[in-house]
Amino acid sequence: MASQDPKSKLPLPQAAPPATTRKRKASEDISGPSKVPAKENATDSTRPASRTGVAAAPAVRPIKPLPSATSNRAPLKVKNSQSVLGRGARAGSEPPKSRPVTGIVNGRRANADPTLGRSGIKRSTSGSYSKPIPTVTEEEVGELRQQVGTLASILEADRATKADLEAFKFEVETKLKGPGSEIRRGMIAAADELDDLKRRHGREVQDLRAENDRKERELDEGRNALRELGDDLARERDTVRALKNALSEQSNAHILLRTQFTALETKCEALSSEGQAQLSSKARLTSELQAAKTRAEELENELMEAESLRRKLHNQIQELKGNIRVFCRVRPALGNEQNTSEGLATINFPDKKEHKEIVVSSTTETAMGSTRDTILPFSFDRVFEPRSTQHEVFEEISHLVQSCIDGYNVCIFAYGQTGSGKSFTMEGGQTDETRGMIPRAVRHVFQVAQQLQKKGWSYKMEGQFLEIYNETIVDLLGKGNDGKHEIKHDKSGRTSVTDVVVYPLRSPDQVQNLLGLAQSRRTVHATLMNERSSRSHSVFTLRIIGTNDTTGETSEGCLNLVDLAGSERLKESGAAKHKDRLKETQAINKSLSALGDVIAALGEKGFANDKHIPYRNSKLTYLLQNSLSGNSKTLMFVNVSPLASSLGESICSLRFATKVNNTTLGTAKKQTARLS
Repeated sequence: MASQDPKSKLPLPQAAPPATTRKRKASEDISGPSKVPAKENATDSTRPASRTGVAAAPAVRPIKPLPSATSNRAPLKVKNSQSVLGRGARAGSEPPKSRPVTGIVNGRRANADPTLGRSGIKRSTSGSYSKPIPTVTEEEVGELRQQVGTLASILEADRATKADLEAFKFEVETKLKGPGSEIRRGMIAAADELDDLKRRHGREVQDLRAENDRKERELDEGRNALRELGDDLARERDTVRALKNALSEQSNAHILLRTQFTALETKCEALSSEGQAQLSSKARLTSELQAAKTRAEELENELMEAESLRRKLHNQIQELKGNIRVFCRVRPALGNEQNTSEGLATINFPDKKEHKEIVVSSTTETAMGSTRDTILPFSFDRVFEPRSTQHEVFEEISHLVQSCIDGYNVCIFAYGQTGSGKSFTMEGGQTDETRGMIPRAVRHVFQVAQQLQKKGWSYKMEGQFLEIYNETIVDLLGKGNDGKHEIKHDKSGRTSVTDVVVYPLRSPDQVQNLLGLAQSRRTVHATLMNERSSRSHSVFTLRIIGTNDTTGETSEGCLNLVDLAGSERLKESGAAKHKDRLKETQAINKSLSALGDVIAALGEKGFANDKHIPYRNSKLTYLLQNSLSGNSKTLMFVNVSPLASSLGESICSLRFATKVNNTTLGTAKKQTARLS
């Protein structure tokens, strides 16, 4: 350790207070004692030595304190601070001059000087005001003089203290310039080393704190992980406990299932034996069923062949006989027709096997007033009951339609009174189930023609739709305002009408559209017997020309589908009250009478070959001449109404149909030719 200089033990002088401190003390002397205690500047002589080994400096010699001017004096009261500040510069030089004293009059200060105004500002002789001169009392002057004396004594004490401080400063500077400077440098080095140690200690403390924080975080994480592991362990223990319980239950269930399995195994063996027996029985039954199906198919084929043979033989018989085939159809009752006053007629169908008979029962009154029951049986080629469908009716005429493709002329027409269902039978409705004979025949012709293409046949089809209204031919597919049309028959048996529109037909849908157009143009009116009564005869003609390139054969067939206007009585239809309806009824009845005359003449022709047939009496019979003369296969539908009110007309229609069925025609011939 370095030796200490004896001069370093000298007491350090106390630093003189700054000027601001002295001013504050002076203000305290004026205004009173300060509430802030004086700061202790003396250095403690008992301070221990520093860690560097340098001895602490000796205590500084105390400096005599300044005398207090306010120890035993009351605080100074200044009423007019402006007077004090204004004359503070010459407070210690000379006392202030006395000023005139003003009195108080009626609670206000009275000015002794009459030149002063009410605000205390002196008014000049010219009438303007100058700055007022403040007034001070004698007591205030005495107090100010006493304060000035006190401040003078304080100033003298400060000057003495300053001199002592300057002398001490000089002495200290002299000592510091000597050997004591090494101690100073040692103290500075020790202080620097101390600061460096403090900085390193601070960094180490900061590092230790950071490490401590990290360890605490790791400890928290470890505690959290330990807590989670404890929770997982508890859950696993619960799971193990549940699994043990489940295993116990499964063991019990396994034992039960094993017992059940043994019982089922025994039962399965029994069922297997029974199943084998059933399989054997099933195989035997399957074999028998297959044999039965084969036999049924054979019988069905035989039945179909027998039916085809029956129809073929029947057609041959009819062709050899030359009769017109007649089908009878009774329409079903519509709406509230059953609730009418007269109700339905009594019509029976005794032949349930071949469906060829119909029996009509009627009750009439005699001239004597008694009633007489009449039973009239009729027999036709086929009788259709009210429940018969359009499909069933067409099945009976399909072989005639196919004859048209083979090269025969075919004519199918519907006859009956108004409201008996002729238009529905021939044209039908809009749905597939209610389509009539015309659209079904056309569709069947296209299907057969397509099947015959495999045999080398190709067909061209043409169609026309005519109407005979009041003995005038109208083209229903024309553009209107038609001229006069004439009917022509050639020697080959072909019938044609001049100046009519003939459409080439390519599909059944096209024919359906043409039928819809013709129906919209056909003449219909309402009568008492029918809301939509056909007032004309419609004739749809389908001409089919076939060519076989393989054999060189050709064929040409014509299919006439005729919807006759209904026969009616003027009294019942109410047509006599309307001029146009009367004329239409007369024309319809005339054409139907001409048809009856032709049928009657054809019946008598068998007995007299030179019998004249009156085809030209009506446009209808003249148009159907080739169909009625024996060069065509002809079928007539006689439609019958089920109403009792129409029973008379129904019986007339059935009698006319019987006459037609008994008429002998010539045998139809196939129109074929071989190309050269």
